[in-house]
Amino acid sequence: MTRRHLMTTLSGLLLTLVVTLTAVAQPHDAHWVTAWTMSPSTLLPSPDAEDAFHNQTLRQIVRVTATGESIRLRVSNAHGNKPLAIGAMTVALHAGDGALRPGTLQEVTFSGNSHFNVARGAVAISDPVGLNVSDLDELAVSIYLPQGSGNATTHRVGLQTNYLLAGDATTELQLPDGAETFEVWHFLRAIDVLADESVSTIVTVGDSITDGVGSTLDANLRWPDQFLARLRADSDMPQYAIANAGISGNRVLHERAEIFGENLQARFERDVLALSGVSHIVLLEGINDIGMSVSLATDQEVTPEQIIAGYRQIIARAKARGIIIIGATLTPFAGAGYYTEEGEAKRQQVNDWIRSSGAFDAVIDFDRAMGDPQNPGRLPASFTSDNLHPNDAGYKAMADSIDLGIFR
Repeated sequence: MTRRHLMTTLSGLLLTLVVTLTAVAQPHDAHWVTAWTMSPSTLLPSPDAEDAFHNQTLRQIVRVTATGESIRLRVSNAHGNKPLAIGAMTVALHAGDGALRPGTLQEVTFSGNSHFNVARGAVAISDPVGLNVSDLDELAVSIYLPQGSGNATTHRVGLQTNYLLAGDATTELQLPDGAETFEVWHFLRAIDVLADESVSTIVTVGDSITDGVGSTLDANLRWPDQFLARLRADSDMPQYAIANAGISGNRVLHERAEIFGENLQARFERDVLALSGVSHIVLLEGINDIGMSVSLATDQEVTPEQIIAGYRQIIARAKARGIIIIGATLTPFAGAGYYTEEGEAKRQQVNDWIRSSGAFDAVIDFDRAMGDPQNPGRLPASFTSDNLHPNDAGYKAMADSIDLGIFR
């Protein structure tokens, strides 16, 4: 046998082995669903952006919304200005206060490597990790960045206490004294769970109201979280995972401030369609298009017709993938910092179209559910502290108003 024939035969045997092992690890009655996600709220940096991290470990806490025996993790360098060097990465069940539950620590590899570079602008998907996770488990994901990370791809409203440690602390079960904390998410893009084939993912897409601004830190009381609790409480509901793709300050049509991310049409492929096992989308976005275009960026002022045209683009792209897309009406904002009577007229026109056009597969009428009975254009005082963002009680009212029949 020639060397060439020998190499061909060995390659064939290796391929057969890989396929066999993959079939064992991923049975035919299971598939990947995204059970947690974050959407980057950064924008592309200058080429010489400073390093955000160097010889440090990020330990970030996430809550998964599906059950399975294997997970995979996504790391994003979407807004990096150079390759992101990962020196080591681990995942474990979270024991509280940043500690790891003993016996659950697992190494995370990428293409078989524990050291891995994520190309500038890219997302890397890990190899499957054998870790039993249950619905609503918290995971602690530790990423060691041995050299200058460049600009960090970040979601700035995490509402979750995370930890920054010196050196490689990816295998440390307990946090050392003096560990720094932060409340955003860096680089960690999504968690997929290998779940039963009957499970699918609902992606909630929106701005700060979906992101949960105004809710309690570490409490998971955003409206999508409280909607999930309702789904779980109804034994007749199909099993869904929830992936929250909200970005505070986000707009359908424009962007300017780095902290508010790319406009929805630009980020929709990356933040929604690229996720795993998506069956439904709930879209609640547009109030910033109305308010910010007047108060912050008059050269980006928009009409209701332009916002609606943006919706139509999102609807078409979702339906092209066979995804059910549900439109949610824009919530009241009288008394908010960027409220104007002109903006209110636009909100009413957009909401009328959402309700009556038939363009969405279904409608959730948050506007009518959340308006003060004495002043429907304003949130009740008990639901908000700034007349724009609900508090925990307000987010519960949003979740409670959703007709679960839409998702049966």
